[in-house]
Amino acid sequence: MEIVKSKNGVPIRLTDERWLHIVENHDELAGHYEDVLICVEDPDFIIKGYRDALIALKKMGKKKFLAVVYKELSKFDGFIITAFFTTKIKLEKEEIIWRKQN
Repeated sequence: MEIVKSKNGVPIRLTDERWLHIVENHDELAGHYEDVLICVEDPDFIIKGYRDALIALKKMGKKKFLAVVYKELSKFDGFIITAFFTTKIKLEKEEIIWRKQN
């Protein structure tokens, strides 16, 4: 199990069970374990997800993002739910919670 800090300073866990879920359902992410962790720790954007989840986004090309869905349970604990590559994010339609400053 790996733990990284979110932009809010919350430790976010990536458990072995969740990583297995991610690569079983999104096999294109096999080999991107470190990218998933980096996405939470150093995202380009964080947008609002469903049911208090947050979605960290990292640009992986012109129109492609790595999206990592995670939850902050408290100031001291959080966990990654899933991760996937997407080209369907339209930032102008999303509620952006945080964005990297250039």
